[in-house]
Amino acid sequence: MGSLGPLEIIAIVLIILLLFGYKKLPAASRSLGQSLRIFKGEMKGMKSDDVAGKDAAQVTPVRAELAPPLSKDADLTAQLQDEARAAEIRAAELRARADRSGAVDGPR
Repeated sequence: MGSLGPLEIIAIVLIILLLFGYKKLPAASRSLGQSLRIFKGEMKGMKSDDVAGKDAAQVTPVRAELAPPLSKDADLTAQLQDEARAAEIRAAELRARADRSGAVDGPR
């Protein structure tokens, strides 16, 4: 698997133009840029929270939920859906914890 050649790049650009149209392309790229800036800002915020040196007593331990090993007769789709639900629940818990700590710390 090598790098993209000029024909592949041209094909990708044409597909993007067909999907978005040349009039909507600047707005789409602007929106993508804003999303990337927001994402980078959130990642920096998470790193600064980690580096802030919180007291170990204040940090609640993270509980890991491991999926049981696959059995021969297990339905892979059902297991993946269960894992996805567990991940969504875990993400909601982390968001709630972050919201609570943000409310305690105040705006930055």
